[in-house]
Amino acid sequence: MGMDSEKNSLCRLQCSYASLDEVFEIGKETYRGQQYSQIYFARLHLMRTLLYSLVSQWKPQTPVCTVLGLEQGKECVIVGTLYKHMKLKPCILDEYSKERSAVPLVRPHNFMHDDDYLVLEDESGRVKLGGDLISPSVFVTGIVVALHGKETGAGDFSVLEVLEAGLPPQIEFPLKSREDKYIVLVSGLNVGSSDSNPLQLQLFIDHITGHLGDEKEQSIASQIVHVVIAGNSIGIPRGLVNGQNLASKDLSRIAEPIKELDILLNQIAAGLPLDIMPGPNDPANFSLPQQPLHRCLFPGSAAYNTFRSCTNPHSFEIDNIRFLGTSGQNVDDLEKYSDAKDKLEFMERTLRWRHIAPTAPNTLGCYPYTDSDPFFIESCPHVYFVGNQNKYESRVIKAGSEGQFVRLISVPKFSESGVAVVVNLRDLECHALSFGTQFSS
Repeated sequence: MGMDSEKNSLCRLQCSYASLDEVFEIGKETYRGQQYSQIYFARLHLMRTLLYSLVSQWKPQTPVCTVLGLEQGKECVIVGTLYKHMKLKPCILDEYSKERSAVPLVRPHNFMHDDDYLVLEDESGRVKLGGDLISPSVFVTGIVVALHGKETGAGDFSVLEVLEAGLPPQIEFPLKSREDKYIVLVSGLNVGSSDSNPLQLQLFIDHITGHLGDEKEQSIASQIVHVVIAGNSIGIPRGLVNGQNLASKDLSRIAEPIKELDILLNQIAAGLPLDIMPGPNDPANFSLPQQPLHRCLFPGSAAYNTFRSCTNPHSFEIDNIRFLGTSGQNVDDLEKYSDAKDKLEFMERTLRWRHIAPTAPNTLGCYPYTDSDPFFIESCPHVYFVGNQNKYESRVIKAGSEGQFVRLISVPKFSESGVAVVVNLRDLECHALSFGTQFSS
């Protein structure tokens, strides 16, 4: 190394790191023919215990009863799992129906309809919900709530008030550090796809590793302490993976994007701690929680102890600041079956419902757990991010009985936007990092 390069070498800041992914690791658990009803029972039992403790403060004078114990005209509180009856919800049987379906077999962006209604069910039975205070457009199947109301003459339950679990307890935010430390979040690299721009991606890597810019830019790069890639890193041509045996030339077309990604990750892992999460288009299991991408896919990067292949969802702590993130499937599925003004509102709802993926296993694939629900949020994160979205959005929510605050981040697809997100650990402020390769005329 020459004198000039020694003078310009970066002294990168360090930070503590702890993975909290153990709850999402399937490990040696095997499928033994168990049904999906068991994860719903586990969820109901877990959430009901929590909601009962809240009901005693919310409606101390109102009796709590089961669906079977409802009496007409008598006010009470019931706790159960919501089911949303949807007229347009796709059904696999429609594709095999001999008779023509009245509903066209289309794939709209959103399956909501004005005739949708909600049902609440527990172990004893189910009851249709009525009233203006509970909107079918906001809720989805799988959420556990407490409802205050009374049974009507028609046999429906007229809802007067809704109690959600609310934001979970949050570990104390560490005292503000005097120095800036940055986490970089990026998703949707889609290496090998037609959308991917290799020059744009190389600019991003050179910037965060300190190989671009003047001394000021390099000093900022030296404050980046961690990089998280939130899914869809590989763009394998869709037509190739159809269950058929592949020709040797097609095998190489599948392998090339993975080799190219390994070369890129190698450059990051050589100087920075790196977490890579699987996404819906990556070579990983389809159902949530997605298990880590196998290290044999990355022979170059995996040699570094800074390289970590993680689960999706992914939970970790950096300098005692808790992060929780997904590769986007949970929010994308909520968007199909409910309505909100933006993706951040969907994210906020999942925190208030204390559940990362309430639509799993109904419309979102997940492993059939028997005695637990790993998507239950026990501890409120300080930063909650979702990858592979259409645009960058961010805001802070301050809610909850204990004054919890959470930085919500929608991370855009890098291959389409050229945007990564930078979070400052000192105060959780964040900004977009945009890379372009077009020359102005």
